[in-house]
Amino acid sequence: MDISGASAKPLISALKTRLAFSPTLFFYSLRLGLVAGCCILGAVNNDMAGHSHWANIQRTKSKEDAKRGKVFSKWAKHLMAAAREGGSDPAMNLKLRYAVDHAKADNMPKDSIERAIKKGAGELEGQVLEEVMYEGYAPGGVAVMIETLTDNRNRTAPIVRAAMSKRGGSIANNGTVSYMFHRKAVFALSREGVDEEQLLEVALENGAEDVTTDQEEIFGVEGPTESFMELTQAFEAAGYKVLDAALRYIPDNYVAVDEPTANSLEAIIDLLEDDDDIQAVHHNAEFPS
Repeated sequence: MDISGASAKPLISALKTRLAFSPTLFFYSLRLGLVAGCCILGAVNNDMAGHSHWANIQRTKSKEDAKRGKVFSKWAKHLMAAAREGGSDPAMNLKLRYAVDHAKADNMPKDSIERAIKKGAGELEGQVLEEVMYEGYAPGGVAVMIETLTDNRNRTAPIVRAAMSKRGGSIANNGTVSYMFHRKAVFALSREGVDEEQLLEVALENGAEDVTTDQEEIFGVEGPTESFMELTQAFEAAGYKVLDAALRYIPDNYVAVDEPTANSLEAIIDLLEDDDDIQAVHHNAEFPS
């Protein structure tokens, strides 16, 4: 069922009057076709907040802010992935334009931006890139999916395997954990100067399924992959500051881990993300608060 326009407003009104999760809100949302399970719209009650992938994104963002020396490498990966997916022209590829704008804002050199775009689009002579997904388990039974963009599988596979095994993880066969995840368009927006009710309306009218407000610094918005462009344009038109926008693999369920296990997982992620072939690491760990 379409949730654009007027049909989204009753849900927004319901959220204004009842910001905690309730069976009533759940079934109301279900009738609108917004959820097939426990949907987070507008707010999450305190018992569920730890299960949100937004807590993981916020934790990762804080770590990235503390490692600014790797910022060019991070944006190079975003640029390559965007160019790989939609071509090398930012005017025709909104995801690429977003990555270019943010890379420039972080003072990434122009030639580095252009080289990353050409690499992703396969325009560098003698280089053919392919997307390869690796699956495995980290300590604590945490499912891990590793996106790579490589011109040499024989180079990338041992790097992935070594990073996993060094901290107690292991690589598994394709399909072992991928069924636990679904790909979504995911946005993290700065809370600064943003009216919550207006954000809900903008997001829902432009294809969003979930809007999460339980994080201190960000609003989280999630929708189907085909809503990525429409939501990006809507947030840009509204003047919102988008801190993160990507197509991510979101787990259906989370595995709670203790601090030592969380540290091992983060060490694995750090080792993987140090390599230029690694585009993104997805997992279903619920970090301790």
